[in-house]
Amino acid sequence: MNSKSSVKAVGLIEIIVRDKRGNIKHHLKAIRNVITDAGLAALIRLAFSGLSENKFGYLAIGTGTTAEDASDTALESEVARKAASVSQITTTVTNDTALLEATFSSADGLSGTASISEVGIFNASSGGTMLARRVISAINVDWDAGDSITIKYYVQITR
Repeated sequence: MNSKSSVKAVGLIEIIVRDKRGNIKHHLKAIRNVITDAGLAALIRLAFSGLSENKFGYLAIGTGTTAEDASDTALESEVARKAASVSQITTTVTNDTALLEATFSSADGLSGTASISEVGIFNASSGGTMLARRVISAINVDWDAGDSITIKYYVQITR
């Protein structure tokens, strides 16, 4: 019997850009990310009695291009952040994955165009702790033309 066990948090991202008619313009799926050092510390505070931390429930998008690093505490150039819908789903073991999902559009006050190239999970509507970050190849969105971008961020605890 092997008594060794390791636990890790793995983040995967799915990004969908739609035009004003709902047609998919771009779909990027299953991109691994970096769980930050501050995010790991926050997970410990969430898990154990006597410690406290705000729960993660916000997604942010940005235009930064510097590669993600475990020491990151914010997006390089945040464009928008909003509360995500959060659910618990099964990937490998029952209920082992959190799914955070949010759609950004002109309804959020976004205008003009943007080259979205980074995504992150946070525990506050501004500031707060960043759990995870991923830099991607730039995805161009035209808010004024009715484009929207949906971020689905999966965080699985696995062993």
